[in-house]
Amino acid sequence: MFEYLDMEIDERTGVNRIRLDRAERRNALSGALVAELKEALALAEADARVRVVGIGGRGPDFCAGADLAEVQASVEEGVMASLREAEALGELFTLLRKLSKPVVAIVHGRALAGGCGLATACDLVLAAESARFGYPEVRLGFVPAMVTAILRRNLGEKRAFELMALGDTIDAAEASRLGLVNRVCADAEFEAESAAFLAELAGRSASALALTKKLLYGTEGQSFEAAVATGARVNAVARMTDDCQAGIRRFLDRGKREKGGKREKGGKREKGEGA
Repeated sequence: MFEYLDMEIDERTGVNRIRLDRAERRNALSGALVAELKEALALAEADARVRVVGIGGRGPDFCAGADLAEVQASVEEGVMASLREAEALGELFTLLRKLSKPVVAIVHGRALAGGCGLATACDLVLAAESARFGYPEVRLGFVPAMVTAILRRNLGEKRAFELMALGDTIDAAEASRLGLVNRVCADAEFEAESAAFLAELAGRSASALALTKKLLYGTEGQSFEAAVATGARVNAVARMTDDCQAGIRRFLDRGKREKGGKREKGGKREKGEGA
């Protein structure tokens, strides 16, 4: 179905694993690969079997960034060709936020430039201990332009500017300390731990995850009062979902059973209880 991606759905867990498959080019983001990623995400959104999406890479690296041969070709075509190429990647980053289902980056090896942007545009990032992250564009006289929007939100202005202005590559532990990575796993356990994490996340309420994601990103830029008001509306919607109503019933039923068990253990019944 795809030339530059592998995609498989575990119907038992609801996890959709997407893997970039240009290992010979360190999974560089060509126009074709970006287009396939957008198509794969659209399919995941429409597929009722899918609860969580994981994005990883084949070969030794997650993603080395933009395909520089294509960048050079677009430069030769002119500024409008460059703009179209950049906008296509920007649409991918935007789509990751708009998707109602959680998207988790599964990062091993190097995640550089646009590849680091792809990882951090996901909702969550899991990294192997040996993974490396960075925005080295400045070393080529280039600018990590679209990822600026992501970095400012993840790190704040000063940390973001330092990473972009120096172009240094950092290890997974430092990326976690800065806030780019959620969890770091030992290399030997990385595949098993990331699979377990994806399955655990997929086990959460799909409606609750979708509303949480929409609320988190939807309140950006709102005043405190407006954000609280938005939260109140989402709270009301969440109460009406099947998942929430079933969860409340389970909680109340469990409380009744526990209360009944304590009374039975104590050997006393209040007037009117039981036969």
